[in-house]
Amino acid sequence: MDRIAPWHQVNWDWRAAGNFIGGGSGTGLVILAAVATAQGVTYWPLGFLGTLLVGIGLFCVWLEIGRPWRALHVFFHPQTSWMTREAFVSAILLPVTVLAAVTASPYLPMPGVAVGAMWLAAILAAVYLFCQARILHGSKGIPAWRHPALMPVIMVTGLAEGCGFLLLGTAIFGGSALWALALLIGLVLGRWLSWRRYLSELTATGAPTKALAVLNGATPMINNVGHFGAAVFAVLAIIWVDAGPWLGALAGLLAIAGGWWMKFMVIARAAFNQGFALPMTPVRGVGEAGPGDKPGWSA
Repeated sequence: MDRIAPWHQVNWDWRAAGNFIGGGSGTGLVILAAVATAQGVTYWPLGFLGTLLVGIGLFCVWLEIGRPWRALHVFFHPQTSWMTREAFVSAILLPVTVLAAVTASPYLPMPGVAVGAMWLAAILAAVYLFCQARILHGSKGIPAWRHPALMPVIMVTGLAEGCGFLLLGTAIFGGSALWALALLIGLVLGRWLSWRRYLSELTATGAPTKALAVLNGATPMINNVGHFGAAVFAVLAIIWVDAGPWLGALAGLLAIAGGWWMKFMVIARAAFNQGFALPMTPVRGVGEAGPGDKPGWSA
């Protein structure tokens, strides 16, 4: 039975999770940093940080490749692979974001170029985040990844993490944070709802019992830290104006921690494959076939 029930895949580990952690947070930050400039938030350090986070995520992927010097092979199949599309987008996203940050900085100010580059970077970041969601959806051999309800989770958590980094930036560099606090509350609420829906639908449609045990076991920490804790400190930051920036930064850190833990558990711990199933039990000789079986599954 142990040989046919779902078993944990070993190809994607913490390094694969690191790609989704860095890429999601970085793209969320690049998107929201462009929006934040209208509220007086300094763009250039946030743009550089967003680039760094995406770059760290891609470096994690490079570490994961069995033959890392063949990494350029990822560009060979754009017609079929969302990972290839992610790579193509990153090749444009990273230099455009660096250009936006440099031209928005006091060291090489070019306001006209900066505005256009930061909004182009925001669009590319949104496409990159969508590619990441589709990579998991396209991994058909892993039931916890392929479920369509995971896609909105990946998208909204990237924005929530980006908003968390934005609040850290406003605490350090200044700028209006009230709207970002309200946005963070909405994003962690949306992530909580999408996470609940994902778990509910995954359980209803059937999944490996060990994968569900991992996800259900991780949920209390995800909720208490990344959802409820982040929302409570964001509300306190709105109420207690004097300490607002640092309470907001703490809310942002909790939102980031919850999202990172969520993605680590989904990608590195709940990655049990399909396993094997019998549509019916065969019989020897004359007689009717018996019922089928799907060992290790919840339904």
